[in-house]
Amino acid sequence: MATSTPPEVRGSGAEGAGASGPGTDDGTPQMTHRQIMEALSGLMLGMFVAILSSTIVTNALPEIIGDLGGGQSAYTWVVTAALLAMTATTPLWGKLADQFSKKLLVQIALVIYVAGSVVAGLAQSPGMLIACRVVQGIGVGGLSALAQIVMAAMISPRERGRYSGYLGANFAVATVGGPLLGGVITDTSWLGWRWCFYVGVPFALLALVLLQKTLKLPVVKRPVKVDWTGAFLVSAAVCLLLVWVTFAGDKYAWLSWQTYAMVAGSLLLGALFVYVESRAAEPIIPLRLFRNRTITLASLASLFVGVTMFSATVFFSQYFQLSRGESPTMSGVLTIPLIAGLFVSSTASGLIITRTGKWKAWLVTGGVLVTAGLGLLGGIRHDTEYWHIALYMVLMGLGIGMMMQNLVLCTQNQVDSADLGAASSVVTFFRSLGGAVGVSALGAVMATRINGYVEDGLTALGPAGARFGDGGAGSGAIPDLDTLPGPLRGVVESAYGHGIADVFLVSAPLAAVAFLITLFIKEVPLRGRAPVAREVSGPAAR
Repeated sequence: MATSTPPEVRGSGAEGAGASGPGTDDGTPQMTHRQIMEALSGLMLGMFVAILSSTIVTNALPEIIGDLGGGQSAYTWVVTAALLAMTATTPLWGKLADQFSKKLLVQIALVIYVAGSVVAGLAQSPGMLIACRVVQGIGVGGLSALAQIVMAAMISPRERGRYSGYLGANFAVATVGGPLLGGVITDTSWLGWRWCFYVGVPFALLALVLLQKTLKLPVVKRPVKVDWTGAFLVSAAVCLLLVWVTFAGDKYAWLSWQTYAMVAGSLLLGALFVYVESRAAEPIIPLRLFRNRTITLASLASLFVGVTMFSATVFFSQYFQLSRGESPTMSGVLTIPLIAGLFVSSTASGLIITRTGKWKAWLVTGGVLVTAGLGLLGGIRHDTEYWHIALYMVLMGLGIGMMMQNLVLCTQNQVDSADLGAASSVVTFFRSLGGAVGVSALGAVMATRINGYVEDGLTALGPAGARFGDGGAGSGAIPDLDTLPGPLRGVVESAYGHGIADVFLVSAPLAAVAFLITLFIKEVPLRGRAPVAREVSGPAAR
C-alpha cells in the first residue's frame, strides 16, 4: 500500500498523473462495474436516506413550526442544528475512517440517524425537535463524509468521476424526493408531519442489511489515536459562530458586545484548534494538507458552494408556500427544475470526466451558472411568472451539480491512502460549514428584511394595517395565510417574495467568489489507480 506524501506536498505534479491501466497501488485487479454497483448499493441507499431526512422537512417546516408554537428563529434552527452537527462531526468521521473499519462506521452512522429520527417524530416542542435534529445531523454527517471515502477506497480517480456522478444523481433524487414526500405526508390528514421523520427508518434498516452483505473492504490496521481535543475545539468554534449569526440582528445588534464576545471567542477557539492540530500525533484535520494548493482552494470553493446549495433548498419552500400560497406538496413539485438541473449535470459531468480525465472546465462553468442563477433569482417577486423562476432554478441546479462532487474528486486525486478520509472530509466539512453559516446568516437577514417589508406594507394600508400589526404581524411568527384577510395576505406574500429574493441576491456574490477560486485551481489529470486496496476475499475483508 502506498504511503507517500501528497503530490503537491512533494513539490511537483500529481502522483501517477500519467498512470494508466487497471489496478490499485498494490496491484489488486479492478472490480467490474457490476461488482462496484453491488458494493455501493447499501452505501447509496444509506446516503439516499440521509439526504432524504435533511430535505423531507423542508416543505413541512411551516406547518411543523406552527404546530409546535415556534417562530422564524425556530424555523431556521431546525435546519441549522442538523447542518451544525454535520459540520462539527465531519472531520472526526473522516479521521476515524483512516483508522477504523469504514463499513462499521457507516453502519454506526445509520444507527445514530435512526435513533434521532424516531425521537424527532415524538417531539413536543421546537427545542426538543432541534435537539433531535442535532442527533440526526451527526448520523447524516457520517454518511455524507463516508460515502465519498468508501467510494474512493474502491475506485481510481479516473473512474471515480462516473460514480461520483451517480452519487450526485442519488443526491438529486433524494433532494427532490424529500420535499415532495414531505409535502404529501404533511397534506395527508391521517399521516401528519411526524411521519416525515419515521418514513426513512425502514429504508435505513434495509441499508444496514445491504451494507453487511455487499460492502467488503480490507480493514487497514493503524494506531488508534483520536484527537478528541481538536474535535472539541473545532466543534465549539463552529457552534459559537453559528449562535452569533443566528441571533445577530434579532436578539441583539450586529455591532454589540455580544457580537464582539462571540466573534472573538470563535476566533480564539479556532486559533487554539490550529495550535493543537499542529502538535497532535493524529490530527483531526492534518494542517499539512493545506500546503497542497488544490486542497486549499477546493476547500474554500466548497465553503461558498455550501452557502448557495443549502440556502436554495431551505428558502425555496418558504417562497412557494408563504409568498405564492402553494401547498407543501406543490412546493416540492415546483422545485423540480432545480433538482433536474443538478441531476443532469452531475451525471453527465461524471461520465464525461471518466472518459476524458479533465475536470476543471466543469468547475469553472458551474461557478458561472450558479452565479447567474442566483443573480436572476434575486429579482423575483411573489407574482413573478413561474417559468422565469423555473429557468433560473435550472441554471442554478446545473451549476451546483458541476461543482459539488467534482470539488471532492479533485481533492481525492491529490492524496494517498493514509490521508484519504481526512482530505475528503475537509472538503465536505467546508461545504457543510458554508451551508450552516449561510442558512443561519441568510435566515437572519431574511427575517429582518421581511419584517421591514411587512411594516412598510402595513403602513401603506393605514388604520387596518395598524390593527394587523398589533396582532403580531411583525413578531417573526410563521403566518397562516389562510387566516388572513385579502389585503393583509397580500402584504405578507409580497414581503416574503421580496425578502427571499434579497437572500438570493446576497448569495450571488458568494457564488461569484467560488467561481473566481476555481480559476486558480490547477488541473491535474486524474490518476488511474485507487489509493486503497479493493475488495478482497480473505478474512480481512468485512
